[in-house]
Amino acid sequence: MAITHPASDVTDRPVLRTPYQRSVANYWNNEKDPVNLRLGDVDGLYHHHYGIGDYDPAVLDGPAETRDDAIIAEMHRLETAQANVLLDHLGDIAPGDRLLDAGCGRGGSSIMANLRFGCQVDGVSISEEQVAFANEQARRRGVSDRVRYHLRNMLDTGFETGAFKGAWNNESTMYVDLHQLFAEHARQLAPGGRYVTITGCYNDLTGGRSRAVSQIDQHYICNIHARSEYFKALAANGFVPINVVDLTAATIPYWELRAKSNVATGIEDPFLTAYREGSFHYLLIAADRV
Repeated sequence: MAITHPASDVTDRPVLRTPYQRSVANYWNNEKDPVNLRLGDVDGLYHHHYGIGDYDPAVLDGPAETRDDAIIAEMHRLETAQANVLLDHLGDIAPGDRLLDAGCGRGGSSIMANLRFGCQVDGVSISEEQVAFANEQARRRGVSDRVRYHLRNMLDTGFETGAFKGAWNNESTMYVDLHQLFAEHARQLAPGGRYVTITGCYNDLTGGRSRAVSQIDQHYICNIHARSEYFKALAANGFVPINVVDLTAATIPYWELRAKSNVATGIEDPFLTAYREGSFHYLLIAADRV
């Protein structure tokens, strides 16, 4: 697939600035995991996050010839439900507003936001392959005039100051320094703008990363932050939380179903262990830019 960037996407800012960022970009440029692609094939919404809600146990008892497809469709329903919960917390968004999807992956949540609100959505990723894939999906859906994906660094996007009514990170904050990230979001959001993240974070009460959390870090070459770091970094950059929702119990069924699927990757057990032992939390945080 040819990679093209609109003229408005050209900046003088280097996208990859550290060896770590280059390794992350390389990981996602080469990622072809069926757990992401096969789920997205269900309806053309390709996500890079996990799911919430109870699954229908009937999908496990269906005929052998349709069982795998039924499990895939159910997992996709749960991950789409997660994206809807995030969008629910963005507040009142009008068609004339603009939203930012920071760490957009293959772009499913951005397309969902446009379908719901009718507004312009910009997604950014440091992965050329993700940006190209996402722009192609927007083109196929006929929304490429309103949903655009850019090869940019979420810590320094080059977008105009105060240009966005809302912004979100969906399971992408563990790849960056939180203070740098929230400083950039504070710059980009108009006063009163809303920021939302859904993220995994380790429990400060455990005194550090548990073995299971460290296994997750190693698998995704990320750096999971402590729960407290989110609130410290938000406050330091002019954000006031308005909603904090613990989604840990709600995400466990997704992981239980995924462990029984034919797209399991082996990371399911560390996730389930970390959630059940309380060393890892799955949080939604919504905060206003003041």
